[in-house]
Amino acid sequence: MPDDEATDTDHVDSDTGGDGPMGAVLSNQQQTSQTKGSKPSLFHRVKNKRSILALVVSDQRIYAGTQGGDILVWSLETYELISTVAAHRGSVLCLFLSQDGKLLFSSAGDAIVNVWCTETLNRLYSIYSTYDVGDVFCVAYSADLQTLYVGAQNTSIQWYDLTQKDFRPPPNPTSHPSHRNHRFFDSKGPGGLSTPRPASSGEIRAQGGQLLEIDKEDIVQYAHYGYVYCMLLARGLSRDNADAESLISGGGDGTINLWHLDRVAGGAISEPRSLENGDNSVLTMTLDGTFLYSGRLDGDVNVWDLDTRQLIRSVKAHNADVLTLAVSDSFIFSGGADGYAKKFNQRYDCISRWKAHDQLILASSVAQYRGRSIYVTGGNDDCVAIWDVTDCVHNPAKPSRTTNEQLLDSLHKLVSYKTVSSSPQYAEDCRRGASFLRKLFKRFGATTEMLNVEDRRNPIVYAKFKGKPTGSLNRKKILFYGHYDVIAAENEQQKWIADPFDMQGINGYLYGRGVSDNKGPVLAALFAVADLVSEHALTSDIVFLIEGEEECGSRGFAEAVRKNKRLIGDIDWILLANSYWLDDEVPCLTYGLRGVIHATVEVESDHPDLHSGVDGSELMDESLKDLVMLLASLTGPRGRVKIPGFYDPILPITEAEEERYTAITRTLLHRNPDLGDSNVLKASLMGRWREPSLTIHRFSVSGPENSTIIPRAARASLSIRLVPNQQMEVVRGALTDFLRDSFQKLESKNVLSITINHQAEPWLGDPNNELFRTLEEAIIDVWGSIGDRRESPKPVTRTSPTKLANSNTTPSKLIPATSSTLTDGRNHSSKATISSTAGSANSAADIDQLSMSRKPLYIREGGSIPAIRFLEKEFSALAAHLPCGQASDSAHLDNERLRLSNLYKSREIFRRVFRELPNK
Repeated sequence: MPDDEATDTDHVDSDTGGDGPMGAVLSNQQQTSQTKGSKPSLFHRVKNKRSILALVVSDQRIYAGTQGGDILVWSLETYELISTVAAHRGSVLCLFLSQDGKLLFSSAGDAIVNVWCTETLNRLYSIYSTYDVGDVFCVAYSADLQTLYVGAQNTSIQWYDLTQKDFRPPPNPTSHPSHRNHRFFDSKGPGGLSTPRPASSGEIRAQGGQLLEIDKEDIVQYAHYGYVYCMLLARGLSRDNADAESLISGGGDGTINLWHLDRVAGGAISEPRSLENGDNSVLTMTLDGTFLYSGRLDGDVNVWDLDTRQLIRSVKAHNADVLTLAVSDSFIFSGGADGYAKKFNQRYDCISRWKAHDQLILASSVAQYRGRSIYVTGGNDDCVAIWDVTDCVHNPAKPSRTTNEQLLDSLHKLVSYKTVSSSPQYAEDCRRGASFLRKLFKRFGATTEMLNVEDRRNPIVYAKFKGKPTGSLNRKKILFYGHYDVIAAENEQQKWIADPFDMQGINGYLYGRGVSDNKGPVLAALFAVADLVSEHALTSDIVFLIEGEEECGSRGFAEAVRKNKRLIGDIDWILLANSYWLDDEVPCLTYGLRGVIHATVEVESDHPDLHSGVDGSELMDESLKDLVMLLASLTGPRGRVKIPGFYDPILPITEAEEERYTAITRTLLHRNPDLGDSNVLKASLMGRWREPSLTIHRFSVSGPENSTIIPRAARASLSIRLVPNQQMEVVRGALTDFLRDSFQKLESKNVLSITINHQAEPWLGDPNNELFRTLEEAIIDVWGSIGDRRESPKPVTRTSPTKLANSNTTPSKLIPATSSTLTDGRNHSSKATISSTAGSANSAADIDQLSMSRKPLYIREGGSIPAIRFLEKEFSALAAHLPCGQASDSAHLDNERLRLSNLYKSREIFRRVFRELPNK
């Protein structure tokens, strides 16, 4: 047990009540019984490069002030970073949101208070004092009086009446804090000289807005005999006017002051009434009705009844300073310098305690979002954490059965099952994952069955939602195909930033094995159907076939589907979502996949493993040398496959397809000109998508692993990627014949064997059919305008990749575009920024390019999905492929992830397609 856990007492230390100044002390047994509550669940965690010193939450956003002077703005829905505002030249110490949510006030170590429009994030006002106030620790704003209150390091409280901003004389620029001499840093040294100020680094801080100077008379000097750390506004404290506001301030002198606000005098403060709080500084305060909670330097939380101005309870909350407090429905949350957060009930019992941050918890806020209570914390570990504290609401509203939060809960549970199909040790997890998925379908009203697969392999989850009217025989039927099995993720080398089977939300992304491939998209489709069912808007039958062997080549899938074809019934359209965008910005639709033939080539000799020093000679037919020469005969320069007739069936590129490649390269280069020449990029994409290829994956040999062995046997794994119009059986036969003919030419006494391990047909869809058009319309509606105005790329011309590769004008082999280069090699720190277009003139071509970027890119892919072409042929139905994830999702790799906004928007796209497609 950590030392902190062993020593933190978690008990109410004193109770000032009816009989005397100090009341009962709770026993250790009582204290222990009160700390058994489970900690709140972590919704998400967003990371920054500097400490988080201030937090405030609106109905849609999280605002955080940092040590570096920035204000960070995150979306509450997706937790993506919306904007980074360069707000101050000093650390942002306080954020305050106006009651109507339209104004954001920030104060900092630069002695300035800035006022921001929350809609545009433009600075409206910059307010400063003519006094040397030092750090501005806290601000409060009365919307009733339109007056701002400022608490500062020099112990003063000042105010500014915004109704008078246009009537006061203009400020004197020399009085601005940035132009004053600092008492210490600008003081004169020996000889009467002072050190010159360093030149500006060129860093741009906040600009714009009206400059406002606080009147020298609008100040109370020595409001406290210590720094003014915190302030609140409260109503109902005045005996004369129950609706009047009062200002409450807490300071480094341990005192809490209640101030009267004079409406006639522009909100001036006067007549302080003090609550003697002891000698320890008051660092934070929060209010629940007329109960005031103050966090103190020594770890105490004092509870005041403001009606009687009595201290009614002192709670020993932490063994470290209490740095932040928040209240939700009479539950009190405290954050300490020890990194622990605590939750107290109305009796001030500690009912939950958890490690919220690695170091200090410096800021917190409680808010409501879509029917859930959240507790947001920030610390000097550079993180903001969002916690689910819905259990704190006594009568929470019953949430919809299909909220995004429930989607995340279900995905978290599904990811926790280690459904690794490649290893027998996970067979039980695979079964449990399939069972959970089936129960989820049943919960939303589907009829379900487990379809057995031969050789006791992982079952297929079948589910069917019936549309309205249920008696109609003419309802359209849509088949959604997906898989619940995943690639292994052992994490023995700790390369994952989170446990791969414990999904974590970080910086707007969900991390975990299977979140992108393919559990997230499957649940997005399921919840989309559930939405329509709950709205009584499902007019077609939706059939789900979710298999558990896709990562192993869909073993047994075709046989199981044929066996249960009567149960599945007729199908009109097929939809799947098992791939990714071309980059991280532009949605795509996939209309083509390459097929694949996986083979193992083995050469064996009749002699055992031998020692090369004892038995090696040119007379020896070595299996590994034979295998190397054999494989070398398969390809020539630039990777050209030498199997006769291999390239003959490739379909010529059509004008429509050429236009699609042109749109792709134009869009990619528009967003990222560093991708280079458009012809090279275009040829690279064609080479990946519409050209076949041969790859040698690995070698293995018999015998010990040392450098002196002549192995008895050598084998290699290879694959051929096929393109539409190449017949799988023909290519397989040509490969086998070519290898046998080439091996015969070696005149070796060894034995050649060729095994076909797996094969899948290529697939080519029709981008002009109603299924693709419906998907396109839904993508445009859901994602809206995408792209930004950038310099137009170089013109694109029609160029065959084969022609360009063989051109005499090409000095070297093409460097292919990969998912890493298309995403600019970005790592796993996502940031969605607001692009600035101010002051830029846009040509007609630029405007046309921007309008084109609203449409998804129609792409093909180099990978293979065995089921898609099989399902098309088996049910005589058209198929379409909606990529849900981004190119940087790292499927099959460490730190697989899926952006929250992609998950939510994919759900909405599916909902629209399932609703609109039957009407086509």
